[in-house]
Amino acid sequence: MKEYTTVAMETCRKSGAGYADIRIIDMSTEILGVRNGELSRIVNYRSLGYGIRVLVNGAWGFASSAGLDRTGIAAAAAKAVEIARASAKKINKKVRLAPEPAYVDRWQSPYLIDPFKVSVEEKIQLLFAVDEILRKNKKVKGAEATLNFAKERQWFASSEGAFIDQEILRSGAGMEAEVSDGHEVQRRSFPCTGGQFVQGGYEVVSAMKLLENAEKTREEAVSLLSAKPCPSGEKELIILGSQLALQIHESIGHATELDRVLGLEANYAGRSFVTLEKKGKFQYGSKLMNIVADSTCPTGLATFGYDDDGVRAQRYHVIKEGAFQTYLTNREFAHEIKEDHSRGCCRAEGWSNIPIVRMPNLSLMPGNCKLDELIADTKDGIMVDGVKCWSIDQYRYNFQFGMEIGWEIKKGKITGMIKDPTYQGITPEFWGGLNAICDNDHWVLWGVPNCGKGQPGQTAEMSHGTAPSRFSKVKVGVQNR
Repeated sequence: MKEYTTVAMETCRKSGAGYADIRIIDMSTEILGVRNGELSRIVNYRSLGYGIRVLVNGAWGFASSAGLDRTGIAAAAAKAVEIARASAKKINKKVRLAPEPAYVDRWQSPYLIDPFKVSVEEKIQLLFAVDEILRKNKKVKGAEATLNFAKERQWFASSEGAFIDQEILRSGAGMEAEVSDGHEVQRRSFPCTGGQFVQGGYEVVSAMKLLENAEKTREEAVSLLSAKPCPSGEKELIILGSQLALQIHESIGHATELDRVLGLEANYAGRSFVTLEKKGKFQYGSKLMNIVADSTCPTGLATFGYDDDGVRAQRYHVIKEGAFQTYLTNREFAHEIKEDHSRGCCRAEGWSNIPIVRMPNLSLMPGNCKLDELIADTKDGIMVDGVKCWSIDQYRYNFQFGMEIGWEIKKGKITGMIKDPTYQGITPEFWGGLNAICDNDHWVLWGVPNCGKGQPGQTAEMSHGTAPSRFSKVKVGVQNR
């Protein structure tokens, strides 16, 4: 690939670019689905192309194209420079990049079984078997099982001398049962809503044990039809699994993206309440709260060797003992908070989009208790699981979440299942009520494969590690106005 990247960099240099980079991406994707006894999805496609980004007189220019040939790359490079030169006439502030070593390296995510070498017949047979179990109750009106695989090979080169070759393999799977008694509809999913996604190979699917959990998923869905409604009032709230991952994603991850804070990004639920004066001074939550950004974490969807600025993956606290430490940054915005290096949060979807600030793997560090101990220590509360719906305001401050399933807890014992659980809160007050976190034995890295941001919109992947956690004085159920 060096012959192509050399053409791009030489063209950009001769055309007057002060900085340039190229990303060549070869992406393979496979999606399979079975719904209600029929094959519902079978997608298998490959995409190959490149994106060239340049700086001229402090302004960005970007051009991309499918395919791969020297003439096309030279033309795209020249076009990117032309766009940047025109943009420079209109900008109010010149782009300044934080310094970064020019790495020459190769990085690959580990896996055991390449899912693209496993026969489609074997995969579909698994999905049909899961679907059959899910439908073994007449109240099940909709059953679905899915598999999803993506292999990305990227070559990055810059005018500073970087040349990085990376290969990332991601695998996902999941199932869902939707039930009705003619009066209401309920659903239950496994391992989580939309499926669990992990960086790894087909061994990921085997480890999820879809067949072994299909009956439990179906029966929980059916039981929800006769479960009591979620109680209302202030309760202790224990949040499990992917729901806590979504809470981190929405009220911390997006809120600490520096481009949102600066007002340079406001799409997909707006800006942020975590304004610049809060850096190093704001108490985001209780002292139990440790939120770590980590693009080196094994199996994380946002684990990589280098981001799309060519910045090496890193690990750092965003929040430490409840105190806000720093923002998620790229090379362009680091100096806005007086930092001399990027936090490695620059990524783009595919080759046709320009890189923007994206959250990395962002996790709540585990505590020191077991789940049964946490339940036994809860006097009046509910425990919830399974993402159903959510809403958060334009500054990531007020929010409300609805879950698939819950359980009521009285005097340290689970007294029964509840349906349609909801809770609401204000971000710093909610995280200030964090009073217990389960230990590392309960900690799971939950994948988010479809985070939307930007205009035009881009999708990115990341993971959030969580263990069951308890929050005090949370408003649950329907609130009287």
